[in-house]
Amino acid sequence: MKNRHESANVPVWAIEAVEIQKNNPKWLDKGAKERETLYKLLSPFGIKEVEHIGSTSIPHLPAKPIIDLMASISSMNQLKKIRDVLTTDGWHYVSPELDMQPWRRFFVKVKNDKRFAHLHLVKIGEKRWEERLRFRNILRANPYLVDEYTVVKNELAKKFRNDREAYTEAKTDFINRVLSIYHE
Repeated sequence: MKNRHESANVPVWAIEAVEIQKNNPKWLDKGAKERETLYKLLSPFGIKEVEHIGSTSIPHLPAKPIIDLMASISSMNQLKKIRDVLTTDGWHYVSPELDMQPWRRFFVKVKNDKRFAHLHLVKIGEKRWEERLRFRNILRANPYLVDEYTVVKNELAKKFRNDREAYTEAKTDFINRVLSIYHE
């Protein structure tokens, strides 16, 4: 049985293996720079917040070397114009049909045929906005959770090396457990 990528003309970055690298302190700087650039590009469209989320935003946490960013927007009415602006900065739009996450619009920034950054564009009020920020902040404040998540991520990266979606889905239990137990 073919997976959804085998029959399509898919760029190499879209089917990269899951590779976890030891934490790189430069990720925080890269996240800050990319966040600033995105804010400048997107503020004319009413975007007031851009956040560095995901594992690269958490000190000492190994991660895929991809800077995850999230921006909030009041409506998707200007999506075509946003896509045009982001394209000039090296971002690739992933359609909702391919992304399969209807709560967001997803962009990937590519450098040297590898994913460099992800942008999750979400509507203001989307519950995942708060969840992702809470999870990031909880891990930043709890080094023992960073250690536990490191073990989870490494095990799952081995198990799902060639299936990024399954890897991401498999982390959900840990993330939900942390969110249900810890409060800021």
